[in-house]
Amino acid sequence: MTEYHTFDDPPLQLASDEFRAATTAIVANVERVIEGKTATVRLALAVLLAEGHLLIEDVPGVGKTMLAKALARSIDCSVRRIQFTPDLLPSDVTGVSVYNRDRREFEFKPGAVFANIVVGDEINRASPKTQSALLECMEEHQVTVDGVSYPLRAPFMVIATQNPIEMEGTYPLPEAQRDRFTARIAMGYPDPAAELAMLDAHGASDPLAGLVPATDAAMVRRLVATVHNVHVAEPLKYYAISLINATREAPDLRLGASPRATLQLLRTARAVAALEGRDFVLPDDLQALAVPVLAHRVIPTADAHLTRRTTDAILADLVRRLPLPPERHVQPAGTPPPGRYNARGH
Repeated sequence: MTEYHTFDDPPLQLASDEFRAATTAIVANVERVIEGKTATVRLALAVLLAEGHLLIEDVPGVGKTMLAKALARSIDCSVRRIQFTPDLLPSDVTGVSVYNRDRREFEFKPGAVFANIVVGDEINRASPKTQSALLECMEEHQVTVDGVSYPLRAPFMVIATQNPIEMEGTYPLPEAQRDRFTARIAMGYPDPAAELAMLDAHGASDPLAGLVPATDAAMVRRLVATVHNVHVAEPLKYYAISLINATREAPDLRLGASPRATLQLLRTARAVAALEGRDFVLPDDLQALAVPVLAHRVIPTADAHLTRRTTDAILADLVRRLPLPPERHVQPAGTPPPGRYNARGH
């Protein structure tokens, strides 16, 4: 029987200049393919460094799959792509045990999920039964088939794309599935300058064909280890909990964010702070991440649907009304003050 092992050696942390150089190289590499979407690319990288999973939702043709494939190809590691279709089976994703007549025993044949980065294209075109095949691997980084668990190798990330639910031939993602995605982002249409650059870059050839890795899996593990040491002050932890509790008490939401959401909000905030060159998290980080990390997890009430209030708008209103922690309490001791950390001047 084939065995799958995770990396046991503890990864080493990086100095700030090494971290900056590595992450800048990844972002620049992806931007060779994705024009004019620096903030989106950086958020996708932050999700990777937070050891999370990314859901890219938007209308067809705006570069969802291109972003997923560009990020995957920027790292020299194993990458598998799954095209989710209505006839896709759970065993196609996780793998299956096959009887070996010569050895007279069952052998496990791993599915497409056994890779460092799994690109799930149009995930909501498969049935909920097939979608649920990702639940265990996304949360526990392992796959269980016939009572035997097979660990997945680190780093492990699922980057899934989906079309809006009102599009033809789509199935809604189950709540448990959505909650396992760390963040949901939308590509949006490019501005005219970026679209013109796209015509020049993509008109003659596919830019993905010439994309070479900017780093490897070992470096990604070191980047993740560095992010783990970003400081989060106690008042900011309480602020994150208050934000999550506000979603559970909001009159416009019938389902608030889960404790898993609190954990992933802080993990992603650490990654964003590290990408900004800081070793501590600010309230701005949590506020900026509230919509991408929480909006796909919460469910609005019927009245909110009738008034066409989106979860993005509801969360933005909660963030605006929630009191901020005192500025002097959000930095580690000895850190020079960064000035007014809140964009609204609070």
